[in-house]
Amino acid sequence: MDTLAALAASQTSTQVVIDQLVAFGHEALKYVPVGIAGVIVWALWLYRVVLSARAKPVVNGFRTTTSVVVPSYHEDPDILLRCLDTWRSQNPDEIIIVLDIADTEAYQRIVAVGDPTVKPILFHHVGKRSALGQGIRLARYDVVVLVDSDTSWEPGLLENVQMPFVDTTVGGVGTQQNVYQRNSSIWRIIADWLVNLRYFNYVPAMGAAGAVPCLSGRTAAYRRSAVLPVLDNLENEFFLGRRCVAGDDGRLTWLVLASGFKTVHQESAKALSMFPATGKAFFKQRIRWSRNSYRTYLTAIAKGWIWRVPFVTKITVLQIILTPVTMGITMWYLLFSRLELSIVGAAFTIAWLLAGRAVRGFSNLRRHPLDLFVLPILAIVVIVIALPIKVFSFITMNKQGWLTRHADQMGGDGQTAATLDGPASRPAVQTAPAQTAPVPTAAPIPALAFAMAGASEMAMSAAGAPETSSIATPTPTTAAPVPEVPAPATASQSTEAATATTSGTQRASQPAAGLQGGEVAAA
Repeated sequence: MDTLAALAASQTSTQVVIDQLVAFGHEALKYVPVGIAGVIVWALWLYRVVLSARAKPVVNGFRTTTSVVVPSYHEDPDILLRCLDTWRSQNPDEIIIVLDIADTEAYQRIVAVGDPTVKPILFHHVGKRSALGQGIRLARYDVVVLVDSDTSWEPGLLENVQMPFVDTTVGGVGTQQNVYQRNSSIWRIIADWLVNLRYFNYVPAMGAAGAVPCLSGRTAAYRRSAVLPVLDNLENEFFLGRRCVAGDDGRLTWLVLASGFKTVHQESAKALSMFPATGKAFFKQRIRWSRNSYRTYLTAIAKGWIWRVPFVTKITVLQIILTPVTMGITMWYLLFSRLELSIVGAAFTIAWLLAGRAVRGFSNLRRHPLDLFVLPILAIVVIVIALPIKVFSFITMNKQGWLTRHADQMGGDGQTAATLDGPASRPAVQTAPAQTAPVPTAAPIPALAFAMAGASEMAMSAAGAPETSSIATPTPTTAAPVPEVPAPATASQSTEAATATTSGTQRASQPAAGLQGGEVAAA
C-alpha cells in the first residue's frame, strides 16, 4: 500500500508540474510576436542560411594577369602604406594607386618604396568614380581588382579571387570581408558582427546563384573586358536629375549583371577593412550605404534588371528595400498587440528581441562567443538602422555626399591610425597636407567635364535633363607638382614618376554600346 500511495503521489506531483508548464506555455504564447509577416521573414532568413551553408568556394588552378586599382582620397598614409604591403606581398602584375593631388606625402612614401609594379598617380579627384575610371583605363591586365585605400588583404586573397574567372560567364567576384582590429572599439565589434551576417548568411546563397547584387568596393575583382564597356555609365550616373557620387560598387555590379555576366562570391578570398571607431561615424556610414542601396536597387527595378536575376537575389533586394516596413510591422505587433504592461510582459518582450537577434547572429557568435555581452547593444543598433536610419535615408536618398571623408581632413571619420591599438597608432592628422609651392610653368587642371552616357541613363530622372550644377565642380586650379623623391631604381619607375601628375579631365562620354547590348541580351 505504501508503494502504491507513493506512486500515486509521484504521478500527481508530475501532473502538477506538467500542468504548470502548459499554463506557462499558454501565457508565454501571448508575448510571442510571430504573425504572418514574421513567419515569412523568418522563413526567408532560413532559406538563405541553408543555401549559404551549402555554398562552397571555387577551388582550381586557374591563374591570370591582374591589375590592382586603388582610389585614394586623403587616406592616412600610415594606413595606406600598411595596406600596400599586403597587396604587394601577393605579387599582382601592377598596382595603380590614384591619389588626390593634395596627397603628396603619400605619393612620396609610395615612390620611396621603390617597387616598379606600384604606380602612384596624382589625380584631381572629383568623386571616387572619377578616380576609379582613371585607374581602370590605365589597367593593362585581364582581371582588375578594385581595392579601397584602407583595406588590407589576408594571405592568398589574390590567388583565390582569380579562381572563379575560369568560368567565362563570370564578370565579377566578391571577397569575404571583416573589420580590421575589430576589438579596438565597440562600434567595430558591432560592424564586424553585421558584416559576418552578410558574408556568412546572405551573400554565399546569391553568389552560388550567380547574382550577388553588390560586390563591395572594399575589395572586388572584375573581368577587364566586362567593365570597360560600362565604365562611362559608372562615371556618368544620374538619379532623378542629380549626378550620383557614392554607391559606385553597387552601380558597377548591376552594370556587369545587366551586361549578361555573373557576379559570384569567393569565401576563401579574405580582406580586412578599416571601420569607424565612433558611433557618429558609424551611423553616418550607415546613412550613406542605405541611400546607395535605395538608389541602386530602385534603378535596377525601374530598368527591369531585378526581374532577370535568380529568385534568391530578387527576394533579398526586395527585402532590403522593405526593411523599414518589415521592422515597423514587427515592432508595432510586439509593442501594441503582444506587450503587456507588466514586469512579466516587459521581460518576455526583451527576451524575444534578444533571442531572435542571437539566433540570427549565430554565425558570428560561433566565432566570437564573447560578443554575447554586446547582444543588447546590437539589438538596439539593428532597430535604429532598420527604422529611423532607413526611413531618413529613403526620404533623402538623392542627397549626394560621402559624409565620412572631407577635403580638409586626412583619413575617414573615426578611421585614422590613431584609432587603432598597438604601435601603429599615432596622433590623428586633422587637415590635408600642405602642398609644395606650385611650379610656375605647371598647366592648370581643368574642371572635370562630364557628359551623359546615353538617354537610357535618365530613365529615373524627373528633370528631363541632367542637372550638372547639382554637384559642385572644382574650379580650375594649378596642378600640384610632382614631389621630389629618391631617384627611381628602374627605367619604368622613372617613366611613371615623370608622368605621375594627371588632371581630372575626362573625355566626353558616348553611350556605351556594350551595356546596351548587354541589356538586350539579359532580357
